[in-house]
Amino acid sequence: MKVDMPHGLNYSRVKNLIVNKKLNTICVSGNCPNKGECWSAGTATFMILGNKCTRNCKFCQVYTMRPDTADKDEPERIAEAVSILGLKHCVITSVARDDLPDGGSEFWAETIRTIKKLNPGVSIEALIPDFRRGIKALDLIIKERPEVISHNLETVRRLTPAVRCLSTYNQSLELLKYIAASGIVAKSGIMAGLGETEDEVMETMDDLIAAGVKVFVIGQYLQPSKKHIKVEKYIRPETFKWYREEGLKKGFTYVESGPQVRSSYHAERHVSVNQAG
Repeated sequence: MKVDMPHGLNYSRVKNLIVNKKLNTICVSGNCPNKGECWSAGTATFMILGNKCTRNCKFCQVYTMRPDTADKDEPERIAEAVSILGLKHCVITSVARDDLPDGGSEFWAETIRTIKKLNPGVSIEALIPDFRRGIKALDLIIKERPEVISHNLETVRRLTPAVRCLSTYNQSLELLKYIAASGIVAKSGIMAGLGETEDEVMETMDDLIAAGVKVFVIGQYLQPSKKHIKVEKYIRPETFKWYREEGLKKGFTYVESGPQVRSSYHAERHVSVNQAG
């Protein structure tokens, strides 16, 4: 579980750009262990609609409080950051904005449009919340045709009520099924070490395959603070390797599985795999 300390010119370049453009990243807000590796490679996962979430999921380090007003200039600043970094693939995520009538979906659509307008040819992964607004909100994002739309189950069915806030296992599966039916690559992931069994992980994989999900990620849950749900078990590397092998056998086109894996880890790799397929 040890990672190298952040270093290098690219790391400093990304860090300074994020500060200067007044942008948020899940790398910082979620205290991601891969921040050093990704920033040193010149990549980051941008988080739109602020850094204050309306939900209180038991695993997440993002602040839970009343969000600020959406920054109308944020899409342009993110598009400029993508251009400056020369990214070929970018990942966008957001906090949950249950305070907004549309859950933030129109802001999402505007962000994707703006990135693509300023950066022709860039591929985009939209790592979305559930919006709790049904199909209309989701259609706004699908219409912009990001290459990948990702929505995480986070954990197995049995543990969902104790881990996630408001989101349900079945609702997330239905959302992913709708994404897959649109022809866009659907992606999802879960955390390991929350008390799930190996059989439950296999069941979750089967549920995602049945929904049409193509990309699956699984990594070790780490407790952000004593207030968050505790780690029940640290999963061995060979088990993560087995999860990857089983996932590929079940039909996923790409599986990222390992102790340090997070949802956006090596996100650019599975885009080319799915495009080739």
